Amino acid sequence: MAHLFEPFKIREVTFRNRIAVSPMCQYSSTNGYANDWHVIHLASRAVGGAGIVITEAAAVEPRGRISPQDLGIWSDAHIETLAKAVALIHNFGAVAGIQLAHAGRKASTAKPSKGGKALDESQEGWRPLISSSAIAFSEDSPVPEALSLEGIQQVIDAFVEAAKRSLQAGFKVVEIHAAHGYLLHQFLSPLSNHRQDDYGGSFENRTRILREVVQAVREVWPQTHPLWVRISATDWADNGWDIEQSIALSDKLKSLGVDLIDTSSGGIIPGINIPIKPGYQTEFAERIRREADIHTGAVGLITSPEQADEIIRTEVADIVLLGRELLRNPYWPHLAAKQLGHDKLWPVQYDRAWL
Repeated sequence: MAHLFEPFKIREVTFRNRIAVSPMCQYSSTNGYANDWHVIHLASRAVGGAGIVITEAAAVEPRGRISPQDLGIWSDAHIETLAKAVALIHNFGAVAGIQLAHAGRKASTAKPSKGGKALDESQEGWRPLISSSAIAFSEDSPVPEALSLEGIQQVIDAFVEAAKRSLQAGFKVVEIHAAHGYLLHQFLSPLSNHRQDDYGGSFENRTRILREVVQAVREVWPQTHPLWVRISATDWADNGWDIEQSIALSDKLKSLGVDLIDTSSGGIIPGINIPIKPGYQTEFAERIRREADIHTGAVGLITSPEQADEIIRTEVADIVLLGRELLRNPYWPHLAAKQLGHDKLWPVQYDRAWL
């Protein structure tokens, strides 16, 4: 029976344990470039003992950023600093992963510390926004343009080019972001997708763009390297995307070469009352793992070592992704190992921590 500190192998990549640093926006980039903050932030979580360190959402094109301060990978010029972070992550024993993303209609907003409201061109924002359909995210949001078929292909191509750059930077895992109300999720959900063509209406059509992105990325991403997809397992809303569709989608993605479903939820529309509690999304990860027979990651209010270990031991998921807990304490994995009675992970430089 696996436990939190048992190594985990997918394809030819081995993670030293089942703890992943969940993608977390830092809102610290200029024109998409990583900088010293990103390098230190990411490398410190590797020193802290995580098995995989995943970057924040990296926009595959400039209009795909959530905020003007988002990380990007739409240009070859972005590779150099990302490669520096990757080298340090690997040097300190973790695996480096990158999340490729496009915000769609949720793009061009102020960072949370500045209120998170929509920005126009006079405020460093941009227009037009794009989505599956010309439906605004909220009353205060601009109406996006519905992507044409040509525009859809351009987005697919942008993900492919971003994956190529990710490989050049040295990443070993790519995660495609199709959750939290961003562009690919906007196609998946009936609440945001009212198209009448081959990319709207039926489940087959609404999932088409994600399947095409995955297929195209898998063709350029080495067969030795894992490919993950993050989804929102449910919209938490009537007539929206739900767990049954997520299971069916995960089964299709597995056949296209996806290795793990990073299982989150929500984000497609504002004002939803989500029943948040410790581990509130783990049941979705468990069902997808069991019914679609694919590796899953559990995320969402996972805070204690005992809770994380139980998720792995009871085969609810194959990894746990921690966000805020690893912001509060980059060395959480070391402390968890001690608390759960496993061999120490501390770097030799920190051996005094055990005295």
